[in-house]
Amino acid sequence: MAIALDIARLNPNAPPVAATGAAVAAMPDEDPRLPLIGLTREQLGAALLEAGIPPRQVNMRENQIWQWLYHRGVTSFDAMTNIAKDLRAQLAERFTLARPEIVAEQVSSDGTRKWLMRFPARGAGKPVEVETVYIPEEGRGTLCVSSQVGCTLTCSFCHTGTQTLVRNLTAEEIVAQILVARDRLGDHPGGAAPEGAAIPTEGRAVSNIVMMGMGEPLYNFDNVKAALTVVADGEGVAVSRRRITLSTSGVVPMIERAGAEIGVMLAISLHAVRDDLRDELVPLNRKYPIAELLEACRNYPGVSNARRITFEYVMLKGVNDSPADAKALVKLLRGIPAKINLIPFNPWPGSPYECSDWETIETFSDIVNRAGYASPIRTPRGRDILAACGQLKSETQRMRARERMALGAMVAGTGE
Repeated sequence: MAIALDIARLNPNAPPVAATGAAVAAMPDEDPRLPLIGLTREQLGAALLEAGIPPRQVNMRENQIWQWLYHRGVTSFDAMTNIAKDLRAQLAERFTLARPEIVAEQVSSDGTRKWLMRFPARGAGKPVEVETVYIPEEGRGTLCVSSQVGCTLTCSFCHTGTQTLVRNLTAEEIVAQILVARDRLGDHPGGAAPEGAAIPTEGRAVSNIVMMGMGEPLYNFDNVKAALTVVADGEGVAVSRRRITLSTSGVVPMIERAGAEIGVMLAISLHAVRDDLRDELVPLNRKYPIAELLEACRNYPGVSNARRITFEYVMLKGVNDSPADAKALVKLLRGIPAKINLIPFNPWPGSPYECSDWETIETFSDIVNRAGYASPIRTPRGRDILAACGQLKSETQRMRARERMALGAMVAGTGE
């Protein structure tokens, strides 16, 4: 059963949020000011120079603002106390530090947290919504971040794949998800975690980032690259690249570039050992079949026994979970420094699959473990709030789906 959240402000700089499941007032029309969140250091310096900051001061101001934004997590220029008051006012007229609107915040019975965030309209577009999930575990806290609104890949086991692609998220919108999570979890200096929150007892609340939410990160490469450059910067959010994982369904031409230009850990949504089955589960396989995908993994820059590629494998009852499948998986990955994450299928409304029996999953795990692959079984987290792997979808899209189902039932009832 999901637990309602205490909506007290956890960071004195963070904006208020509506109670679980409730909507707050709509955001105003698009702000004409330039957002600073998500700009790389070079872009930030250029923006300050264009705003009239003397060239000899640009580096200093850039460093000051950077630390206030990403280390301190402030949401107002007024909080930047080592910058002169008149300059703060000048910056506030030209730039914005706004966070997205939090439409809803849910807490699972297992401590997993999910935020539905709404971003304002861009140009002629409409406001958009994405979901971001925080998974507390022993010794670490993992934030699952979205890269797109919707998805084009239509993976048959994935709830997100039933939502059409609306647009890519900007670098600002990707980084903002992380800042909001840190606000809510009290992860900035001086912040306070929610009472009774499940977070690591030591270290940071958000210690790991996975680009594994809504969307395919490699189809939004430039924005994902810019965002993760900001997140990995040692003087800001400062999450090590070895604690950032980019998950892809297999956009083969972009994999080598991701390794060379972003340099984070790689995860592959594999889920099948035969092309005919993977064509059905992950339709992108028709364009980039398994052999091409695995060759790209062998050539991933920096891959080694110390930097293994994670292969994600969802366990679908009677579909891909036999001992023969496990042995074929071991054979496929031979020669690739790899580990395997076995993911019990997380059901969603209308899903065509069932989760494999636990005994079947354990048998599969034993086979790949004996072959030398670490294959932890990822215990389902956040199922009761539809926050588990493959369950994310914007609430607007869920609402429309429910309306379509209700209309269909009504029409069927009238015999029309």
